[in-house]
Amino acid sequence: MIYSVSTQLYREVADRLMEAIGDKGYFSGAVELNSEDGVACRLVTSCVVWRTSSGMPEGEGSRVRSVVPVWWEFHTACAAGVLDNDFSFGELGLENLVQPWQ
Repeated sequence: MIYSVSTQLYREVADRLMEAIGDKGYFSGAVELNSEDGVACRLVTSCVVWRTSSGMPEGEGSRVRSVVPVWWEFHTACAAGVLDNDFSFGELGLENLVQPWQ
C-alpha cells in the first residue's frame, strides 16, 4: 500500500521545516509529525536556504527566498508497519517563496 501525502500534510511539513530552519542558511536535520489519520511522518533533509534582504519596520532583515534540497528522505509508518509514500519535496512549494524583485 502506498500512502498518499495530502495537501494539508504538505502544508504541515513545510511549516515545521520552515520553523526548524529559522534564520539558518543551511539546514540538516529532521522534522516529525503525525498526520490526521495517525500516520507518523518524518522528513530527514539537508537543504540550502537562499534569502533575500527586506526592509522591515524594525530594521533590515531577510526573508527566505528558496529552500533547495541537497538530499531528503520522507518516512511514513503506522501501527501495521512502514508505509511506502508518494512524497515529493517539490510539492512543499519552498523553491520560489519570494521573487527577487520583491
